[in-house]
Amino acid sequence: MGQRIEELAAFVASARWDDVPDSVRRHTKRVLLDTLGVILAGGERPEVRRLRERLSGGSGATVYARGWQAQDARTAALLNGIAGRSIELCEGLRFVSGQAAMQVLPGVLAVGEQAGSSGREMLMALLLGYEVAARLAGGFTPRPLAHQNGQVSLLAAAAAGARLRGLDAGGVSRAMRIATTLVLTPSYTNAVAGATALNVAGGMSGFAAALAPDLALAGFEAQDNAVEEALGELVGGGFKTDGLLDQLGTTWHITRNYFRLYACCNPIHPALDCLASALAELRPEPEQIARIDCATYRFASVMRDPNPRNYFASKYSLPHAAATMVVRGHAGFGALDDKAVDDPAIAALRQRVTVTEDPAMTAVAPRLRPARVTVTLTDGRSATHACESHRGDFQAPFTDAELRAKFADLAGVVLTAEGAAAVEHAVDRCEEWDNVGVLTALFRRHGLA
Repeated sequence: MGQRIEELAAFVASARWDDVPDSVRRHTKRVLLDTLGVILAGGERPEVRRLRERLSGGSGATVYARGWQAQDARTAALLNGIAGRSIELCEGLRFVSGQAAMQVLPGVLAVGEQAGSSGREMLMALLLGYEVAARLAGGFTPRPLAHQNGQVSLLAAAAAGARLRGLDAGGVSRAMRIATTLVLTPSYTNAVAGATALNVAGGMSGFAAALAPDLALAGFEAQDNAVEEALGELVGGGFKTDGLLDQLGTTWHITRNYFRLYACCNPIHPALDCLASALAELRPEPEQIARIDCATYRFASVMRDPNPRNYFASKYSLPHAAATMVVRGHAGFGALDDKAVDDPAIAALRQRVTVTEDPAMTAVAPRLRPARVTVTLTDGRSATHACESHRGDFQAPFTDAELRAKFADLAGVVLTAEGAAAVEHAVDRCEEWDNVGVLTALFRRHGLA
């Protein structure tokens, strides 16, 4: 049995909220609020609404969408996780690939509601699940085409669910090792193909958070080296545990995340920051733009399809995001919508956007995520702007006001303005909640019909 995995599981079982620094507590609540907003808005996607209708029935946990129906914890976590993945606005890990909060929080909320967990217990489970995701990801070598939804974060969600169910160190370890049988291999190709099946993988992490602890409590067993084998030989191409426990309990990886305001895949964001600066300098009308040339690092440069086939594929197209920013003035949730895909002005401008890889930029990624954009106008004027990384990560963070405005915008899709403000204030003091039902009661009281 891997000793380092066992020590990590023991930390999950025993760590205390009282020992967490105030700055980490505040940031955990910031991640909670941001992720809630994304789940609420994502629940309005048509495929997500239809899935809720097909899976209706059950009790114990709340689905965060119009109607606020009850479900069993596994299904509620699945639906909320899929919803949150559907609009490409969730936060993520900065130095390794993964969207930890969106894969951990849906399970934490569902299990916590079913178990009657307090707000403090819910926050600690989110923080610990996030920590497990980051530490496992740091030693994990994913296969080239494998998207990390449903991989290390699924094991982290199982650990968080086990913590809420009160399992001891051995029980947390067993839940994680059992969960390796649920680990998935979604493909990055899904993204550019517009295949929304990719979002199901994110939702399955929440499902595992509810299922794996029950399997452990029921007496199911797993092999001793299940985590190492799964990540190192089955779904991954290698897994090292050398740094797994470095500064455990001192360095909290949730504070090293990034947030998003652009409603598209994160690698596109540096180029959009550069484009926004160039547009601010030139102030052109769309028809005045002769071309937009984007240079960036390899992973971002492949997102170059000028004709995305649907809403989901458009989230992975730099030409589409750039053209939308020009035509609609921004690239947020309200701009990168379904109608943007077929907007004639946006479609025409997409054809004048080029995206190329700059090897020098690739050489410094992912430590930096650089881009350079040149906007050239039909009258010959041009502007070039470059950046080393996008705004929104811990090196250039968004302000609290910006993130709260994002939450209000997203939550306003299904809550009244009064309700969105009430939820925001409740999250600020969620350590005081007697149980997670405080949150769901607010949703039901202030939800739009």
